[in-house]
Amino acid sequence: MLSWSLTFLLIALIAAAFGFGGIAGTAVGIAKVLFFVFLVLFVLSLIFGRRGPSV
Repeated sequence: MLSWSLTFLLIALIAAAFGFGGIAGTAVGIAKVLFFVFLVLFVLSLIFGRRGPSV
């Protein structure tokens, strides 16, 4: 998920450098959403991934 976010961020930077503002804005929006989804899933995996030994 984080790699997709970084990919869209790179696309946005390249599009902005070439003057494609609409594409750059859309790519940044997608990158932000993917990054926040990554953060939520990461925190949830930290909380629920650590289970104690089952007795």
